[in-house]
Amino acid sequence: MAESTFMLEIVTPEQILFRDEVQFMVAPGAEGELGIMKNHAPLVAALNIGVLRYDSTSGTQKKMALSGGFIEVIDNVARVLAETAEHGGDIDILRAKAAKERAERRLQAREDNLNLARAEMALKRAISRLKAAEAL
Repeated sequence: MAESTFMLEIVTPEQILFRDEVQFMVAPGAEGELGIMKNHAPLVAALNIGVLRYDSTSGTQKKMALSGGFIEVIDNVARVLAETAEHGGDIDILRAKAAKERAERRLQAREDNLNLARAEMALKRAISRLKAAEAL
């Protein structure tokens, strides 16, 4: 590993989505954003729906949409165990915008059979996908 980098692994139930050295990362923690750099203290934390950002070794910033999970940091390895994760560049923007509009319509209609928590989660996921794709 280079002097100022650490290993970042992003894992979903289906696959190892990302594994490489990075210089810095910010994850959407349950209590706010978590910034991680080399030599971070050991940590286990819950993650919310949101955007994970990291600076690659080439200096470019990358984004991923997460739908919650956990992060573990130990011995200069940060492991994100995500329910789902998607690279910002792989996101279908039209589909994400349509999902956002559907969720907003459901929340505005407030029908009797509406599962409010589920509709709010769908809206948060759509917004995080759009933010990760830089289309919001």
